[in-house]
Amino acid sequence: MRVLVAEDERDFADALAEGLRHEGYAVDVAYDGADARFKLAVYPYDLVTLDLNLPNVDGRELCRLARAASRDFAPVPRILVLTARDEVDDRVASLDDGADEYLVKPVSMPELLARVRALLRRPGSETGATLSVGELELDTARHVVTQAGLALDLTPKEFALLRYLMASPGCVFSEGHLLTHVWDENANPYSRTVRVTIMTLRRKLGATADSGPVETVPGAGYRLRLP
Repeated sequence: MRVLVAEDERDFADALAEGLRHEGYAVDVAYDGADARFKLAVYPYDLVTLDLNLPNVDGRELCRLARAASRDFAPVPRILVLTARDEVDDRVASLDDGADEYLVKPVSMPELLARVRALLRRPGSETGATLSVGELELDTARHVVTQAGLALDLTPKEFALLRYLMASPGCVFSEGHLLTHVWDENANPYSRTVRVTIMTLRRKLGATADSGPVETVPGAGYRLRLP
């Protein structure tokens, strides 16, 4: 899952991004409204954490832009407003603009991460707290994956890739699609990073390209086999 952190307090933005990356999310950061607007227009995000007090472009305008523009090329992202504004009018206006959640700073990191997980498992989203497909079970909160009851030692990127595939079993995803949703903006689109991660994930699953849960669809991409 790919997340945009739009926050002008750099220390807080970097801490939030690090916490989200530790959870296995691909995270981009925008420190002002103009950069956030550009990234929303270019990249497909599953969730946006949005400060209302951004320089250059107001957070409420960004919220409306995210709702309108993203429909053209990707599902509309979940929007979590995270701001120091605590007036009821600001809450109402942001929710009317399309925000899914509104949190007032300061907020503890564990609660914030729990809110992100909750947003991503609401109806209409592509993931849940615990995903189960065949012998595989993935717990997003505890960051644990088991296969036939045995724990797997996955890297954060292997975990993120498997979570994305398990969220839509049977669906085929191209390398480009996986690169934009599982990796951040620093990923090299000309590298073999997706193929290499698929290969190491298969190895840990005790599988090959011809067997196991992660299947190659020639000319199309990869999918998680339905049991």
